[in-house]
Amino acid sequence: MSITSPPRQFYRNNENSSRLFENYASVNSPGRSGVSTPRSFYCVETHPIVAEAWAALQQSIVHFRGQPVGTIAALDHSSEELNYDQVFVRDFVPSALAFLMNGEPEIVRNFLLKTVRLQSWEKKVDNFTLGAGVMPASFKVLHDPVRNNETIIADFGECAIGRVAPVDSGFWWIILLRAYTKSTGDTSLSELPEVQRGIRLIMTLCLSEGFDTFPTLLCADGCSMIDRRMGVYGYPIEIQALFFMALRCALLLLKQDDEGKDCADRIVKRLHALSFHMRSYFWLDVKQLNDIYRYKTEEYSHTAVNKFNVMPDSLDDWVFDFMPKRGGYFIGNVSPARMDFRWFCLGNCVAILSSLATPEQASAIMDLIESRWDELVGEMPLKICYPAMETHEWRIVTGCDPKNTSWSYHNGGSWPVLIWLLTAACIKCGRPQLARRAIELVEARLSKDHWAEYYDGKLGRYVGKQARKNQTWSIAGYLVAKMMLEDPSHLGMISLEEDKQMKPHIKRSASWMC
Repeated sequence: MSITSPPRQFYRNNENSSRLFENYASVNSPGRSGVSTPRSFYCVETHPIVAEAWAALQQSIVHFRGQPVGTIAALDHSSEELNYDQVFVRDFVPSALAFLMNGEPEIVRNFLLKTVRLQSWEKKVDNFTLGAGVMPASFKVLHDPVRNNETIIADFGECAIGRVAPVDSGFWWIILLRAYTKSTGDTSLSELPEVQRGIRLIMTLCLSEGFDTFPTLLCADGCSMIDRRMGVYGYPIEIQALFFMALRCALLLLKQDDEGKDCADRIVKRLHALSFHMRSYFWLDVKQLNDIYRYKTEEYSHTAVNKFNVMPDSLDDWVFDFMPKRGGYFIGNVSPARMDFRWFCLGNCVAILSSLATPEQASAIMDLIESRWDELVGEMPLKICYPAMETHEWRIVTGCDPKNTSWSYHNGGSWPVLIWLLTAACIKCGRPQLARRAIELVEARLSKDHWAEYYDGKLGRYVGKQARKNQTWSIAGYLVAKMMLEDPSHLGMISLEEDKQMKPHIKRSASWMC
């Protein structure tokens, strides 16, 4: 199918759609379904903005020497371009999924090949050379009309705010490679020597031994979607969840030759340690919150309960009000003497899709979203994190960042792109009605607001003060959510089922006690 042709009609009849949802509800949801959660869901109707969204997505396509290689971040001519005219690895993921779901894999294949070839470039920040496995944050196609030539320049963090390398780019690249392979059945791309080498380089970079006593990845602030100073340095949930999913995808993609087997063995060991660590120490529900509240400090032994020496007095009052009786979530960060109890949407949704969350934990996350709908979804989905930092905390943690003021941008702002992750997580947990409820909120405003990048305010009522219009991943995120809701079989390209061998022997949470 041509990349410039109109989208194929992807809406089916009600009977087929309902049957597909019944299948996913019975297979993927744990023994307990949500309160008043139906087991089936009827077909979504074609909304008038769908065609508009596809047209806008087509306009965002970037070509290199006649081949489509990605989509630019935004088509907003009313503001200075800065780097919004570049192809970002993380931003392209929802666009890629939309193209795959619509039967247009060519642009995705070209993107994957182009970025892995950029990986081999020399990467320097001042006089320091970055690791060989680092993937670019973005790239830009430059046109020389005089010489009638095109070249590509890439940014590995040397131009980024704060000069931080994108830790998440390599993970998203592997996840997208697996999605492409799963969707098309084409294994020839992943089996190319340069692609196999790219996977191994990323894995080598992440699995290298050092001084860490935890299986999680130590990161700087601003190394992922939250690309500014927001107090997410250390072991942020977004990176750990993406790391876990990338490890699992790499295990499926690596060839069984000597180099591949050696890498796979290291991945398996890390996955076991990482799943236990995350499920045990990052998970928070009513029982765990009460345990932390009663922690003793300064314990020194292998039998210590408060293993990270967290001070109970550091618990904010909002956590007790936010936590429902039934439900839970993976908190933002766990490191020595520090727990960041903020909710981060992307990390928790990826935890569900990768099966880092057990079925019980995944359903508990859905319960939390449902019971705290106004706080996490509001009038425009979805809060990137909750709650926002205000006053003195905002000044200290963000350094008085004027873009990350309270309830704006990454500090409690609402990001429509996250709708595709929520929809995928809802379908996997057998809660498609929650996804439809959120999509209806998006459809009521997003097109009228010219596909805004993000929204401000506690309820996400206002278009963000510096939000770009015609933001490509807002457009693509909506299309992906819409197509997954119509045809849940698309979920397979971005979801992994639970690996029973990694199931920890831990007691069921008190939040599941009847």
